[in-house]
Amino acid sequence: MSIVTKTGDGGKTSLYCGKRVKKDDMRVEICGALDEASSCLGMAKNATEDKRTKRIVHAIQKELSLLCTEVATTAAGSYKIKKRIGKDSICALEREIESLEGRRATRLRSFCIPGKGTASSALDMARAITRRAERRSVTLINRGALGNPSILIYLNRLSDLLYLLARSNEKK
Repeated sequence: MSIVTKTGDGGKTSLYCGKRVKKDDMRVEICGALDEASSCLGMAKNATEDKRTKRIVHAIQKELSLLCTEVATTAAGSYKIKKRIGKDSICALEREIESLEGRRATRLRSFCIPGKGTASSALDMARAITRRAERRSVTLINRGALGNPSILIYLNRLSDLLYLLARSNEKK
């Protein structure tokens, strides 16, 4: 089977549940942002020598795939989803955040200038893209089209964790 289906040539694509939507649909926009974030995380994973960062990033990438499935499914097709982003996923991020905060000897600044290394730069890109996905998720929630409030919380915690991971991977 070829990757070329020609079904998207008219500006539409299929959601996970099979529904056809325009390619500028908010669900497609969020999934695109999550795909971008995951790609940046792949760069970070390959650029870092820190085994802990590699482990955390790989786990996040797996959850982003799960998150895309959930975002790309309408309420009518939600029965197809076997696993959802929930409290366990959020708690796992919070544990990593607490651990990284406990290791930092210096006080964090609210803003920083990215670019102190390849891995930290890729993590900062993933963080910024995750923030975009978070903002787009608010739009879907406000429209009543995203029923799982844990998604928004997850994305918020994820961007915090990515900020800390970026700082911990900066070249000294």
